[in-house]
Amino acid sequence: MQPILIDFPSAFETERLQIRMPLPGDGDVVHEALEASHEDLKRWMPFAQRRQSLEETESNVREAHARFLTREDLRLHIFEKESGKFIGSSGLHRMNWEIPKFEIGYWLDSRYSGKGYMSEAVEGITTFAFEELKARRVEIRCDAANKASRRIPERLGFELEGILRHDDLSVAGDELRDTCIYAKVR
Repeated sequence: MQPILIDFPSAFETERLQIRMPLPGDGDVVHEALEASHEDLKRWMPFAQRRQSLEETESNVREAHARFLTREDLRLHIFEKESGKFIGSSGLHRMNWEIPKFEIGYWLDSRYSGKGYMSEAVEGITTFAFEELKARRVEIRCDAANKASRRIPERLGFELEGILRHDDLSVAGDELRDTCIYAKVR
């Protein structure tokens, strides 16, 4: 079956969060979160190496919306249920629909860190992948030096399958980095 023909929900909820596909018009709230978190994100995220204009962010959101619909990439926006505020982004990436397997990536608005939101979101996304998409494997890859990012899969019971040494360059491109690979399988 072609991935574009696979039907599944475009939104779901956890205890405190609403998680949904990106929609045109989300650029404003995503841009605000990126601006508020720029210094924290810059250390780890390639997309944060330079500040984006509001127009660039909205364009990126619309591209992510289209890619969600075509099942090329399943970016997800995370909102606090109680307030309705955008707090971060995650999603299922680098998928192989034949297995199926997915990789979870994530970033959080710095103003919401330390509250367990991203752990809750990743747990919900993992459940969504296994239950709705019939995943056989869900991975999380992160820089070995990013301790905050590593705590999430460790807290959620993902198995550390290995560390790829000198696997990538730092986002600044000035040093070699190691990549941790965590996974859950069914």
